[in-house]
Amino acid sequence: MASDDEPAPPYGRDELERALAVERDAIARAEQQVAAAESDARPDDSLAGALADLAVRRRFAASLEVCAAENRHCPPRLDEPAWSYDPAGGADPKLDTELRFSRASWQRIAKELNGRACACRTATCVESMFTAIDVLEAQPLPDVRGDETASEWITRARECLSRLRGETR
Repeated sequence: MASDDEPAPPYGRDELERALAVERDAIARAEQQVAAAESDARPDDSLAGALADLAVRRRFAASLEVCAAENRHCPPRLDEPAWSYDPAGGADPKLDTELRFSRASWQRIAKELNGRACACRTATCVESMFTAIDVLEAQPLPDVRGDETASEWITRARECLSRLRGETR
């Protein structure tokens, strides 16, 4: 069972163990990429990016380990949903949920943002999710924006992103 303030994960122990194995393999591959970039005679920005992505992926795997051991910090989803958002592009982020801002729609958007945020495995994903949340959170009318259910999902999304950034435990 999840801690009192966290919803129970929608997946079982077997799925969690499979996801952990996949992440450990991905970390090993990322470590090889970092080693290759470090051995380059003229390291470039790819080394910094590879190190940042490796750190995020390690933190994601650590959250899976905490989930397996203590049933805390369980991401709402284990897949790695496709995510690309260019904050400078001026367009709204692309989500599976239609971008409408009635109370019910905003709750669905916030829940999807939480799921996507907690599933980030790269530094770019983490940073663009923070921006996407800020962009989308400003759009609903004030009475919808203050909805407690949606606010809880947004708070959880930011908590996941902060953990993945290495800002909190």
